[in-house]
Amino acid sequence: MARVSESEQLPSFSPAIGRIPILDEQPVVDGGRWPAKAYAGEVLPFSATVFREGHDAVGAHLELESPAGVLTDVPLARVHSWDDRYRALARVTSEGPWRFRIRAFADDFATWEHNATIKIANGVDVELMFTIGAELFKRLSKEKGRPVPTKALFKTVSQTLSDKRLPVEERLAPIHSEEVASALASRPAQSLVTYSEWHPLVVERARAGVGAWYELFPRSVGAEQDADGTWTSGTLRSAAERLPAVAAMGFDVVYLPPVHPIGSAFRKGRNNTLDPQPGDPGSPWAIGGAAGGHDAIHPDLGTQADFAEFVAAAAREGLEVAMDFALQASPDHPWVTEHPEWFTTLPDGSIAYAENPPKKYQDIYPINFDNDPEGIRQEALRILLHWIAFGVRIFRVDNPHTKPVDFWEWVIHEVNRRHPDVVFLAEAFTRPAMMQTLGKVGFQQSYSYFTWRNTKEELTEFFEMLGEWAPYYRANLFVNTPDILTEYLQFGGRPAYEIRAILAATASPSWGVYSGYELVENVARPGSEENIDNEKYEYKPRDFAAAEAAGTSLAPLITRLNAIRREHASLRDIRTIDVHWSDDDAVLVYSKHLDARFAPSGESDTVLVVVNTDPHSVRETTVHLDPTRFGLEADSEFTVRDLLTGQEFVWGQHDYVRLDSFTQPAHILHVQHERGDD
Repeated sequence: MARVSESEQLPSFSPAIGRIPILDEQPVVDGGRWPAKAYAGEVLPFSATVFREGHDAVGAHLELESPAGVLTDVPLARVHSWDDRYRALARVTSEGPWRFRIRAFADDFATWEHNATIKIANGVDVELMFTIGAELFKRLSKEKGRPVPTKALFKTVSQTLSDKRLPVEERLAPIHSEEVASALASRPAQSLVTYSEWHPLVVERARAGVGAWYELFPRSVGAEQDADGTWTSGTLRSAAERLPAVAAMGFDVVYLPPVHPIGSAFRKGRNNTLDPQPGDPGSPWAIGGAAGGHDAIHPDLGTQADFAEFVAAAAREGLEVAMDFALQASPDHPWVTEHPEWFTTLPDGSIAYAENPPKKYQDIYPINFDNDPEGIRQEALRILLHWIAFGVRIFRVDNPHTKPVDFWEWVIHEVNRRHPDVVFLAEAFTRPAMMQTLGKVGFQQSYSYFTWRNTKEELTEFFEMLGEWAPYYRANLFVNTPDILTEYLQFGGRPAYEIRAILAATASPSWGVYSGYELVENVARPGSEENIDNEKYEYKPRDFAAAEAAGTSLAPLITRLNAIRREHASLRDIRTIDVHWSDDDAVLVYSKHLDARFAPSGESDTVLVVVNTDPHSVRETTVHLDPTRFGLEADSEFTVRDLLTGQEFVWGQHDYVRLDSFTQPAHILHVQHERGDD
């Protein structure tokens, strides 16, 4: 056959695939364009597709490198016989930039053992199989880096396989020993070793992934109405008096809407009207006035020293303060005169106000990011660093989806480069592409579609979505906000509030409530999804103590839910949520499981949640479980304890439940043990 002449030769080519193919490594975000996310202490699933030509066996290991350069080697296992997907769980223990890769190899021992077992049992190539095995273990006994006792063990195995004087069973016995299995598990008999690319993984502090949030308006806490109808605003100091009660309910974060000066021009009145009355405080999101802008405190609330004391008081209660970062301005904001180029001027000379048809926000000017992008970036960074200096480490960002994504990527990078512990929550109820991308470019958490996912079918789809998005998107399941009072809450009564709290607290590692939720505030402004007498536009002091004394407060349930979250480490992860089945179209069943090797107690932790999603009914049905999803045999019987009531039941694959939304809409069950394991 004639050779190709030198003049006809094409440039050299290197295959993109390795000798042992490694495909679709996970967790990887857009091919490594951005790092996958995790939090310190989180248990992550790693996986890849690994295979080779022919029938020889392959193996795969995870190589996980910490910021300190410590390399952890974790075997991956092939879970299903019908595919070539290899998986493993591994914990990331510290904050910082991690990375991982997959090592694939020809598993020479597994290939030989498979062939030898079949052939020797059938009297085919018996001595040839023993010779190949002996040579394999002789090779392994000389490999650099293996412990001396292991080398001696493998040498003995090689000699035994070669000894024709011994019966076949005795010659094969050593390869089935625990010592050999352990030695090969820690370091396989590998050849044709192939590596994937290194993939980035950013590990943030635990609060970036886990937390219970409580939203309150400082001006309402301690506000007083005089006899003539005028109001005296609450202050940061009076709001601090509410902190012990918030902490007692088990919350980790207290979130404050904007605490800055509020504009007077086009100020909104009560219930979002355009005719404010004297004394109406206006919307806190209409930021800026004579007293300053985003780096100032509203004079009615106090001083910056009062704010610093509020942050310190929260810390004494074990709470962090989340500050609202709303990048917009009232017509009275200093920016309007100092930087008119930061706004959009219409042909008639007026400045465009914010709109989200049919909603109009005449009291707010949105920022135009295209005229002076660098100036706006620097100002945003300056403001954030200003409040970070007061000890704020969490920012809830208002409407980030109405700003350029590259702006957020730059701002979050610059803040986290200086302060890696700062967490950003995106208040982005918008299209999936934008929600996903905000997570990819840096937002540690986001609001989500949870608020509008109410049926069993909707919630099943939603929970599955959260698992798929987990490498870059962490949903904080807020049950309500000042802007959002869904029909489900408006017309579902107290059961709806209980159901939504149970779902949010158990499904996601992060959840939150807006103050008043525990009082079942469910009256909407006609024709809207907003509370009537909306706190955005007026003072709204509440008598929490009276509700608790009357037994109508949801505070005891919320307190118990937050305690359950702290007691059960399996609830700290969204990735492990598994939806099971029921015969009723309203009864949702899901579990979360943490293997014993990762659980703080040293025992596996499984929580089963069974919820009647219909707040108007009593449901009786059979639920169907797959116990293999939480580490038990398919036909196991096991004891479960209801963490809400203390009742115990014996369950298995098929179990009867009766859930009365008016008395007990859900079970939160801890799987304690298999029967007979006492």
